[in-house]
Amino acid sequence: MVTVSPSWKYTLHLPHDPRAPGIARATLRLILAAHELPDLAPTAELLAAELLANSHSHTKGPYALRLRSAEPGRLRVGVWDTDPHIPPRFLDAHTPAPPPDAEHGRGIPLLQSCADTWGASVLHGLGTSEGGKLLWAECGR
Repeated sequence: MVTVSPSWKYTLHLPHDPRAPGIARATLRLILAAHELPDLAPTAELLAAELLANSHSHTKGPYALRLRSAEPGRLRVGVWDTDPHIPPRFLDAHTPAPPPDAEHGRGIPLLQSCADTWGASVLHGLGTSEGGKLLWAECGR
């Protein structure tokens, strides 16, 4: 008998606090273990770490980790924040690696090399919901 895994999603709202990315990564590992997907944890955690670090470093407000599995063995890791600006390098599939002596700029090429696919959406506030952006990346077995 074939069983179908139901889709699932989680959102963890985070304050702009230096401890928040670590709490989000620990929560990610816990959720993957609960859904019997621990093999996705190393890649998913790397994707989440990059997205969370960008939100924490480049925005002033709260942000949120969003996890979604719409099909078995696949995970979408997203991070929402209040800034509607999408980093131009994020959408460029051919983002070059930075020079060896650069202090920043390795995160997006790393994310792009580890994710199966990635994308971004600008969100516009509707009624009481907030705008901002959602950057996401997917990985799977």
